[in-house]
Amino acid sequence: MKLFMMSLLLMILPLPNESNDLILTHKGEQIATVNRDAFTSPLIDTPLIDENMLNEFIDKINKQVAKKPINAMIADSGEIIPGKSGYELDREAFTKSFLTYFFKNGSLIVEIPIKTVHPRVDSELLADIRVKHIGSYATFYNYNNTERSHNIMLSAEAIDNHVVFQGEVFSFNKVVGKRTVEKGYLPAPIIIRGELYEGVCGGICQVSSTLFNAVDRARLQIVQRYSHSRRVPYVPPGRDATVSWYGPDFIFKNVHNQPILIRAKAGHGVVYVNIYSSEAINF
Repeated sequence: MKLFMMSLLLMILPLPNESNDLILTHKGEQIATVNRDAFTSPLIDTPLIDENMLNEFIDKINKQVAKKPINAMIADSGEIIPGKSGYELDREAFTKSFLTYFFKNGSLIVEIPIKTVHPRVDSELLADIRVKHIGSYATFYNYNNTERSHNIMLSAEAIDNHVVFQGEVFSFNKVVGKRTVEKGYLPAPIIIRGELYEGVCGGICQVSSTLFNAVDRARLQIVQRYSHSRRVPYVPPGRDATVSWYGPDFIFKNVHNQPILIRAKAGHGVVYVNIYSSEAINF
């Protein structure tokens, strides 16, 4: 904590040379150099900052220095693995130091100020919302289909340990992300307008459909759901939820008074989805 507090104190040192640049350092290493002329207009005598350009610059700096926090999670053994704090650019402190440089002559060296970002889900919260089982569902698949089985397991891992707080909306596409070869997804049969095709991420809809049925049993509000254009074998008619990165999504809202925890697991031909919450849930 002391280290982060010290990093919040902006270090501004005069440069020994006659440069007019702003030199930005992070953890003692130089990561960027910029000149005030890049943020001014040659048509105006009075120094005037282009705010849009400055905000874009701050966003780029933040991407270079930020580190996302890691939420606590429950291992397969049942043990709770604590989360880890991250950090991001202290935009207010950085803006003040930039203005100090901009409206004065000469050059500056600025150690980029950062601030701590705590994980949204900590061990204490997980311990509280893993208690009450409020919904579950299971579907079966042919584990001999290697590519489809792989995609099912990958997407189940993506939603496992996800926490949806009170009033929040869960989007399957947003949580799982784009299904690409770079992320490990493999070509497998998918349904497009009633026809079977080979496409990356085949099998994902079985996970979204299993999740839908578990969520429905947990009495969460279904916001968006679409059925396939033809019947699928792993759920009863009308109980599926098709998803596609550039098309349909499965979305639900937590209307309960407590956060809910999604546990998902796929293996040996079965997809399991269980929904948990706190004993204090108004269910």
